[in-house]
Amino acid sequence: MFSVIDCGRFKLDLSAPRIMAIINVTPDSFSAPGHMTVDAALRAAELAVEEGADMLDIGGESSRPGALPVSEQEELDRVVPVVEALASFGLPLSVDTVKPGVMKAVISAGADMINDIAGFRAEGALDAVAEASVALCVMHMKGQPGTMQLAPEYSEVCQEVSEFLSGRVGVLEAAGVARQRIVLDPGFGFGKSLEHNLAMLRDLEAFLALGFPLLVGMSRKTMLGQITGRDVSGRAIAGAVAAFAAVERGARIVRTHDVAQTRDALRVWGALEAAA
Repeated sequence: MFSVIDCGRFKLDLSAPRIMAIINVTPDSFSAPGHMTVDAALRAAELAVEEGADMLDIGGESSRPGALPVSEQEELDRVVPVVEALASFGLPLSVDTVKPGVMKAVISAGADMINDIAGFRAEGALDAVAEASVALCVMHMKGQPGTMQLAPEYSEVCQEVSEFLSGRVGVLEAAGVARQRIVLDPGFGFGKSLEHNLAMLRDLEAFLALGFPLLVGMSRKTMLGQITGRDVSGRAIAGAVAAFAAVERGARIVRTHDVAQTRDALRVWGALEAAA
């Protein structure tokens, strides 16, 4: 596994876990209203950095269960101005998109990572990213956002997710993508039941065998509500605990809405590691 990855303008050091703050520019985010103007996104990004974010992840299309796709032009209109505005922040910028046209545009605008919930399976996605210098986060999703939570089934979830991720890595490498650019995400909540999500978290180390850094996102997700009984606005503590558990099992990047709580959880983890 690589302790430093190529991430656009940056060599991203993953010897310590990193916090990726979610900056939504959508009106229908799963867990909170999005920041629908550039100024609002800037304010959200500034707060995230103050609270301890190491990276920013910008999304212009909701991927919540039941979400409907938006047009490429609408997503471009939402995302590109925000990437351009945040490019001077001095932090790696990730863009969460499945559309090759958006990938090309945000790379030109200054993005350092493309975070694709579809694992770069869309026609043209490989061509859009293969020759760039950006990092690529390959995620597993079973089905599509509109239907993915309708009774998902696996014979063995960790094995099936690992096989999918391994297959996508092979495709990326065949397209000329250097291994130092690749990050993997098992896709918590994307076509998984609570049982599947807990199995993946419990055995997260199994994905490390693939040889790539792991990015994990459980912030405010339904799985935390099912466990705690709390609605979206009350899941920050649960999300920080989940991030702690993921890092303890080998995750290198945790994606979150709740930066301050996650930072505190990882500081406790870091203190425990230093004292060992």
